[in-house]
Amino acid sequence: MSYSNDGMPQNAPYDPSRNPPYRGAPHAPRGGDTAPLPAARAYAPRNDNSPSPAHHEPGAPYGGFSNVPSHTPRIPAGNRRGVGADRLALIIHSLADIAAVFLGLWILLYLLDANQASVFVDFVHGMADWLAGWSQDIFTMDTEALRVFFNYALPAVIYLAVGHGAAAWLRRL
Repeated sequence: MSYSNDGMPQNAPYDPSRNPPYRGAPHAPRGGDTAPLPAARAYAPRNDNSPSPAHHEPGAPYGGFSNVPSHTPRIPAGNRRGVGADRLALIIHSLADIAAVFLGLWILLYLLDANQASVFVDFVHGMADWLAGWSQDIFTMDTEALRVFFNYALPAVIYLAVGHGAAAWLRRL
């Protein structure tokens, strides 16, 4: 059995979804008639959402047409302040995540008895102490592992809640 360029067997029945008919440009009038085609009509923007060929925008609602000219700047949905507030929200969100990662990493390294003389472990411990300095010794427990867990997990949860909440609030403005 032989196949055509599109991968279909040559003796297969015609399938319009795989091989649509040609829709070319309109043909000129026949019989020697050389009358010019009518001029394109200008359409005024409408207030309703009906199609308007003068303002065609691919991907716009209502079948690809929009009543907003293409030169009009678009404001992101849900944010009237624009890109600046979104960037600030992303920065706050990221800083909260980074702080929580350092605190969680120190908890993990402590619980797994990582080498305290390592430069990396010392750096993570220093960052975690700096980030959780305000919450040290809130929990005083007999078991050292539980004390470290709760004294560093509480600031991590607070940083995540406050950072993500502030970012969400900024995005809604």
